[in-house]
Amino acid sequence: MTRRTVLSADLKERHVNMMAFSACIGFGLFLQSGKVIYIAGPGLAIVAVVLASSVMWSVIACLGEMTALFPVQGPLFEFPGRFIDEAVGYATGWITWFAWVVILSAEILAIAQLWKFRFDEEYLREVGYPDKQLGWSTENYSPAVWVFLFLITVGVINLLPVRQYGQLEYAFGVVKIFFISLLIVFNVVVSAMGKHGNHFWTWNKPYGFSSDTFVVHPSHDADKGVVMTGDSGHFLALWTAITAALFSFVGFETVAVSAAENKDLEKHETIKLATRKLSMRITILYVLGTFVGGLNVPYNDPNLVNIQINSVRAGQNSIFVLAAVRNGLRGWPSIFNGFFIFSATTSGINALYNSSRLLHALASIPEAWPLWLQNTRRRLERTTSRGVPLGTVTVSWLFGLMAFLAVKPFPAIVLGRITNNAVVSELICYAVICLSYIHFYHRIKEAAEDTTLENRAAFNRDDKQYPYRTHGQLFRAYYGFIFCVLLIIFNNWRAFVTPFSTPDFLASYVGILAFFALVAAYHIKSDGYNPLKWRRNASMQIHRPPPKVVVPGRRRGHLIYPQPKEPVWNGENLKALVSFIWGWLK
Repeated sequence: MTRRTVLSADLKERHVNMMAFSACIGFGLFLQSGKVIYIAGPGLAIVAVVLASSVMWSVIACLGEMTALFPVQGPLFEFPGRFIDEAVGYATGWITWFAWVVILSAEILAIAQLWKFRFDEEYLREVGYPDKQLGWSTENYSPAVWVFLFLITVGVINLLPVRQYGQLEYAFGVVKIFFISLLIVFNVVVSAMGKHGNHFWTWNKPYGFSSDTFVVHPSHDADKGVVMTGDSGHFLALWTAITAALFSFVGFETVAVSAAENKDLEKHETIKLATRKLSMRITILYVLGTFVGGLNVPYNDPNLVNIQINSVRAGQNSIFVLAAVRNGLRGWPSIFNGFFIFSATTSGINALYNSSRLLHALASIPEAWPLWLQNTRRRLERTTSRGVPLGTVTVSWLFGLMAFLAVKPFPAIVLGRITNNAVVSELICYAVICLSYIHFYHRIKEAAEDTTLENRAAFNRDDKQYPYRTHGQLFRAYYGFIFCVLLIIFNNWRAFVTPFSTPDFLASYVGILAFFALVAAYHIKSDGYNPLKWRRNASMQIHRPPPKVVVPGRRRGHLIYPQPKEPVWNGENLKALVSFIWGWLK
């Protein structure tokens, strides 16, 4: 009997868009934004978020255009394998898969931390909170309890058929968008009703647009160690803040990971719309969230100092919770912390989805596996009758057991190192994607100019039937590649400053070593042990699968009035306007 090995193409554009959005909105926005403000100051933090957004904007456009034209399974490693080198593609696939199982563990570990919600009584007195105590009674529960319960929840939801899974993710995403929008409004209202008079009091003396000093290894000790000031301090603070902010953006590649489960891309233009919507929504919400959070909490708040550069703590260290506490508001801190748990849970669900689909795509390529694992590969390739890759979901979920590190004495430090390792792995993937696009761009340009090709119009980026393109994309690819490489190299320069931290150094740079080790291993497997004889193996294949084209009259995301000479409120024109607005909002 033939066993099923294909996924079910049941996802709509709205499902894919919200899945990617939900993956980006985990604990990063709610906890990392306070860290960014502490590192750089309220104004410079916005600059850091904008620059981090520009990296996402560049990479997602590269990935989106390639995937829209060739909706392959496993695009994160398929395109590098085609356009750079087969070994680079396989290595990218494995480190990206591992990054996602690490992110799964990080989200579950963060949930365990969020249940330890308790403010110091001394802090509450200092800020004038009306109650002597603020916290949850769950703080003394073993973190292992929460890790177990939420791992089970994440695993069960990923066993749903992809259509039901997509519907659930869409609901999660809608809830997140509404909550974040209300959170922004809440902070604006709190700032307007604040007790400081000046609504930009956190931007003025004794604070400022940027932090006065940058402490390389922050702590509550009297001796702060190495402290940077002046322009060099501001630059290093900005660079460190960009690295911290980037973790919050990890997940946008879900748009491409889910390509094999999308409906007809010619009709729905899923990749194009999801990519553009995600870029706008994430950038706007993160910039506004960072801005309004910085209006109510000074960057030197003691609870922000607690979010040391390589640690992630509980909800009492969130700038949004601190805004409510500093303004004496009851109830809201607990509500916010509860939502942070929900948000981290849904991101964990998405992390398992991404890791399982990446592993399933790798399982379909025998060359990506050693000979002694071929039987395992064939088992992982199988799917259920509803298209769920049960084997890859299970294997990826088992790696989530790393979240039981929450029982260690310093889980916040462990979580910080785990997330830093995942960010570096993702940055390697993003750099490789941008480099792949550069080769892709020149390859399809050659094909569009080749008069011997019958379908050369399909490769013409200026043709109306080309599925997705953006202006200046080649420049953006170079920009994203250079920026990602610099971030990979200097992501944790602090580890080299006295006192040298071996664990932090390994967490930040072992991913680079693993990537090149995997590339070397594949070349040894195919070309032998002599590096001088290694050869680049890039097929530059642009005909399998055939390029997707879109019928010009059915383009979505464009406002075209059926009766251009008639008023906008004409029946058909009004219907087209409403459909256009709804298409960008849903």
